[in-house]
Amino acid sequence: MARSQRIAFLVMAALIATAPFLLYPVFLMKVLCFALFATAFNLLLGFVGLLSFGHAAYFGMGSYISAHAAKVWGLTPELAILAGGVVAAGLGTAFGWLAIRRAGIYFAMITLALAQMVYFFCVQAPFTGGEDGIQAVPRGRLFGLIDLGNDFVLYWVVAAIFLAGFLFVWRVVHSPFGQVLKAIRDNEPRAVSLGYRVETYKLIAFVLSAALAGIAGGTKAIVFQIATLTDVNWPMSGEAVLMTLLGGIGTMFGPSVGALVIITMQNELAQIGAWVTVVQGAIFVACVLAFRRGIIGELQAKLRRPL
Repeated sequence: MARSQRIAFLVMAALIATAPFLLYPVFLMKVLCFALFATAFNLLLGFVGLLSFGHAAYFGMGSYISAHAAKVWGLTPELAILAGGVVAAGLGTAFGWLAIRRAGIYFAMITLALAQMVYFFCVQAPFTGGEDGIQAVPRGRLFGLIDLGNDFVLYWVVAAIFLAGFLFVWRVVHSPFGQVLKAIRDNEPRAVSLGYRVETYKLIAFVLSAALAGIAGGTKAIVFQIATLTDVNWPMSGEAVLMTLLGGIGTMFGPSVGALVIITMQNELAQIGAWVTVVQGAIFVACVLAFRRGIIGELQAKLRRPL
């Protein structure tokens, strides 16, 4: 990592370590789950340049599979979350293979259409519980030993999952593979002329992003002990877009900051009901007009240091 990134990571790790002593652990776990979801989305948008409107499909399916695996199959939480990630990766492989054949708005619309197919599948599939969802999901015991019924104990597990996912994305982005992804984002024709199999790189990035989104969804299902249609519906994809734009596209820490802002706002403004979405829209417009790089993007530009 660059020196500025090391400092930022240490600050983030310190905040994660001290936060449960100051704030409600369930709220913090929700922030971390959505931060991982936004980070997964940013891998595709920020570093490959592919705008997906269908990431709710992987987040929601990961949530459903993890909930079903924990409740019906009796798997331990780590295996249930892993199952959600694996199924999301498989779904991402199939959908990505179709979607990457197009670019721009056509790619975005294909991902949205495929995600809506998943939504209607979840409405009808017997194992999802329809509009009731999968309720009373057991948190279980980590590795069969550590009881996750305590919120404080579960928080450290969720924090470890987030940090592992964050560091994985950082390693991908700063690897030779990640440099090719950035080249595709910046100038795809030139990457093709250099002999890179662009579609293969896009598909791998798509699958990795889907898998991480599935793990985020599975973790959320274990935390809240429920998986519902909200997780797989199209507004969830919009939240990932909003978090990434607000925090800063193409930055490592931006999506996490965006997730913190959006989830905090939803929590604090819950009493105004549906007006929360209006406030979100106003913030989105203000973000686009006032600081188009996002919170971390603007900070990165002022410091002239990578974040």
